Amino acid sequence: MKADIHPQYHFIKVVMTDGTEFFTRSTYGAEGDALNLDIDPTTHPAWTGGSQHLVDRGGRLSRFNSRFGNLGLGKK
Repeated sequence: MKADIHPQYHFIKVVMTDGTEFFTRSTYGAEGDALNLDIDPTTHPAWTGGSQHLVDRGGRLSRFNSRFGNLGLGKK
């Protein structure tokens, strides 16, 4: 391998949004730096099972329904 082309790999402290901390090895910052997370598995809806709501305020869904809502496709 060539010398001096690889980033430094060292220990950093990762601080979660709820204040918990753990140490890991990373190329982020310098030895002993802290990485404060804005989103982590304890708060993000993708990991916590949160639900998404379809909110349409006169957008694409409303335009579609106004153009094609009276066709009656799929109704019996």
